[in-house]
Amino acid sequence: MTDIFIMKLDQIQPSQLFISSDKLNNVLRDYDRFKPELVEPLPVKKLGKRVVLTDGHTRALAVFLRGALEARVYWDEEELDEDAYKTCVTWCRKEGVTSIPDLKDKVVSAEEYDKLWAKRCEKMVRRLDAKRAKTLSVVVDTADQEYLVSK
Repeated sequence: MTDIFIMKLDQIQPSQLFISSDKLNNVLRDYDRFKPELVEPLPVKKLGKRVVLTDGHTRALAVFLRGALEARVYWDEEELDEDAYKTCVTWCRKEGVTSIPDLKDKVVSAEEYDKLWAKRCEKMVRRLDAKRAKTLSVVVDTADQEYLVSK
């Protein structure tokens, strides 16, 4: 079982720049029926010196909007694309989003969310994949040993 601990929301770096208003309204409506301590813990990961939220940005903002200053979190042990997350965190920091409370000013319609965030992330992933394809182009298997050959 993963250990759950408490963190202040203003000490967690988001990795998502926008929140869909439709999704937030649905989450807020559901939270009205539950106590804050029953909200599913949020996954965080250390990225450099920062503790970064890896998922659950809408839940995190909902917790904040309901008056909480802290949330239950756990260390996310899932493997993630560190380059992609670093890029997303850089985008957030450039826009002044350095903690969960900062997301309150980044709530947009579902259509805007798709255009401003989802499509932007898709382009970034394609660029990263293309860059990686150029760097690690061939794997040669010789006598049970693998060698990476760069272009």
